[in-house]
Amino acid sequence: MTATTSPFPVRRLNGRVSVIDISGEVTAKSEEGLAAAFASASSGVQAVILNFGSLEYMNSSGIGLLVTLLIRAQRQKQKLLACGLSEHYRQIFQLTRLDEAIGIFGTESEAAATA
Repeated sequence: MTATTSPFPVRRLNGRVSVIDISGEVTAKSEEGLAAAFASASSGVQAVILNFGSLEYMNSSGIGLLVTLLIRAQRQKQKLLACGLSEHYRQIFQLTRLDEAIGIFGTESEAAATA
């Protein structure tokens, strides 16, 4: 965890792209932290990458939070991208059709190259 109140650290890759490192669990309890991380990450960029490399668990409430972030990104005319998803969560993205709205990439550098 970082020194900030958010359990989801934010990194700026360059002037166009920020990354939110998702770790642990993404559930209804994550709403405040994820919203704060997205607000920080989305400021002044063209794309936000959600790096799921350290995700342990995400339930339907967590999927709902991702939809909320997607709506915010679309309103700000930004791309929302994802990387580091396990095969299990890739399948969930496909079942929920999130993969049609959120670009999914194997690595952070692949995602950043499309931003």
